[in-house]
Parts: sequence; C-alpha cells; structure tokens
Amino acid sequence: MTEIAREAGALLLGHFRAHVAVEYKGEADLVTIADRESEKLIRSRILEYWPTHDILGEEEGFADTGSEYRWYVDPLDGTTNFAHGFPVFCVSMALEHQDTRIAAVIYDPTRDELFVAEKGRGAHLNGQPIHVSKTANLAECLVATGFPSHKRHKNPNIFFYHQITLRTHGVRRAGSAALDLCCVASGRFDGFWEFNLNPWDTAAGVLIVEEAGGKVTDFSGCPFELNSRETLASNGLVHPALQAEFERILSGNGLAPLPDLREYRG
Repeated sequence: MTEIAREAGALLLGHFRAHVAVEYKGEADLVTIADRESEKLIRSRILEYWPTHDILGEEEGFADTGSEYRWYVDPLDGTTNFAHGFPVFCVSMALEHQDTRIAAVIYDPTRDELFVAEKGRGAHLNGQPIHVSKTANLAECLVATGFPSHKRHKNPNIFFYHQITLRTHGVRRAGSAALDLCCVASGRFDGFWEFNLNPWDTAAGVLIVEEAGGKVTDFSGCPFELNSRETLASNGLVHPALQAEFERILSGNGLAPLPDLREYRG
C-alpha cells in the first residue's frame, strides 16, 4: 500500500508543478487529469497485486463483485487546493475485510509525509509511532473543519465554525479531510469535524486516528459509520466537550450573536 501511495503521490506532484488544467464536474466540484490518472494508477496496481479485491474510488465509482476485501480510494484529496497551487493535498487509501477496516495509508507528497495504520498495531508517520494529543481543556484546543465545495449557503457548518472558534484556541480549514484526520492522529490538532463526507474521504483517516489512540463518532457520540455523513474526531479527552457544544448548537441554545459589522467601520 505504501509503495502504491508513494507512486501516486509522485504522479500528483509532477502534475502540481506543471499546473495542469482544471475541469468542473457539476456546478462547483473540480477535477483534473491528476485525479483521473492517480486513480487509474492506484486501481491498476491494486488489481495487479490483488485481482479479486473490490475498489471504491472517487472518480470511477464501485463495481461490487462480492469480494471479502474492499478498497476505499481517494486519488487526490484536496483537489481545490491542488487546482489553485495550494500545497495541501494527499493520496488516501484504506483496505476493508468483511466490513472491518484493517489497513490505511495517507501520503502527503509535498511534505513527504506517509501516515499508516494497521488494525491493532498502532499508527505511524514516516515509520515513527504517532499518538493523539493530551489536551483536556477545550479552550486550549486547536481544531479543524471543512466546508463543501457546493451549496455552501445550505450548509449549517458556519454556525458550528462560529461557536467553536469562540470556545477554542482556533479553528483551521485547510481543505483536506484526510490530512485533517492525520493531524488529529499526530497531535497537531485536538479535534476535527465535518458534515457530509464520503467513504473515500474518511475510511483511511478514521482508522489512523483510532490506531493513534483517538476517538471518532458521529455528532451525537454514536459509533462512526462510513455512511453516517457526520464525522467527529478527537483525542478522546475533549470529545464530550465537543459533543456538548454540538448539542447546544443543534438545539439553538446559548448561541453567541454574530457581531454588528457597523462597529468595525471607520
């Protein structure tokens, strides 16, 4: 898996430096030749080594043959960043056996950072063990989130962003859910949340967080499912506090008002 991820990452980096052309799929979702070539490469390598495995990829979808093994592949997580020359993107791959994810690899080619996890054997970054942070106070946390590329006006996350910003050291929005999850796993972030992520966005990162000692659930604290459309990851220590804030936001209680912009004029 690591060899495949590195090969795909090298392909992406070459296209990134060449400033490849951008296309649109739908009103706002971007896609590039890099996305397509990366997934084609990953699929060909997987089928070369494991010809009976099923693959679910962002660009080419899924053909279910009934295999006990299923791959979740995001050939380029952070396409918008990639298209704008912002160096935050990665290759994300996870392997599932009989509905249990057993291995994960996320490779950031611009930093040459390879995050890996194997079920029951911990998580590593470039061969060194990683662990979630030990921050227990939400007010001392640095957390992350993400926003959809389309229909942002219908997404409630701006209210979560506002409230959580007021109650933490800050909220970061880098544009790659897979790398955000890796940052939770390695202790760079203390938590991460996002709405409506796809299975290929989370399959690898969630396993890496869990194997690094973190916790991943939906917003209400129920066990995380790939199709739940709610992702809340943390070091575990601040999970109850984040859940409590989410409950307040969803119920409309204790919300801080938005500032009056007229106070900032002049």
